[in-house]
Amino acid sequence: MSPLAEGELPLRRTLTDDLAAGVLDLIRADGLRSGDPLPAARDLARRFGVSTPTLREALRRLQATQAIEIRHGSGIYVGRNLERVVLPNPNAQSLTAERFHELLDARLVIEPELARRAAVHRTEADLARLRERLAKAERALDDDALLHEENMAFHRAVAAAAGNRVLSEVVDSLLAVHAAEQREILRIYDDRVRDLDEHRQIMAALAAGDAEDAHRLSRLHLEGVRSVIDVRMVPGA
Repeated sequence: MSPLAEGELPLRRTLTDDLAAGVLDLIRADGLRSGDPLPAARDLARRFGVSTPTLREALRRLQATQAIEIRHGSGIYVGRNLERVVLPNPNAQSLTAERFHELLDARLVIEPELARRAAVHRTEADLARLRERLAKAERALDDDALLHEENMAFHRAVAAAAGNRVLSEVVDSLLAVHAAEQREILRIYDDRVRDLDEHRQIMAALAAGDAEDAHRLSRLHLEGVRSVIDVRMVPGA
């Protein structure tokens, strides 16, 4: 393993990383091809000894890269991009400040506009889902793994409420493929209460139907996170 350069962080593998790799290993070991069915999520969860929600997070990541396809009401199938999945590089040993900055910059291009649209198009069901995510995040402030999942679920729910499935899938893919970076961002940012409070402000703007405020608050939230990460990732900071 090469030593880390200044300003780099070691890449941490998680249970989701291992489960995604395990599903890919299963597909290859069984000689499955594009379009072949996979066991149901509950059966895969039993096979790997994890809960079904935990297994579904790994499946979401694989679906984001089209390694698998989840057909609602039908099942899980091998996707068309099995052999060229764009997942976090399993050989990568570090994450850089530039990587974090570019990820947050990409989110800034997309998410404030989706927040604006969500304020216009959100339904009561959307608002209920967002409130549930905020409540779960509040209960998970001392559990980094669970808090990461709930924070990302909140951002996905805002995107879904905007009413454009393609853009919602873009955000879902971005957060799934770059899950390792997002977990590090949570750790480096290290202000869980502020993060939750800013999510609540975005939620309030959506509930009020205030599109411009939702856009402004989403932008300020992501810009604030980016500025902290940029400062703290400077060597010697």
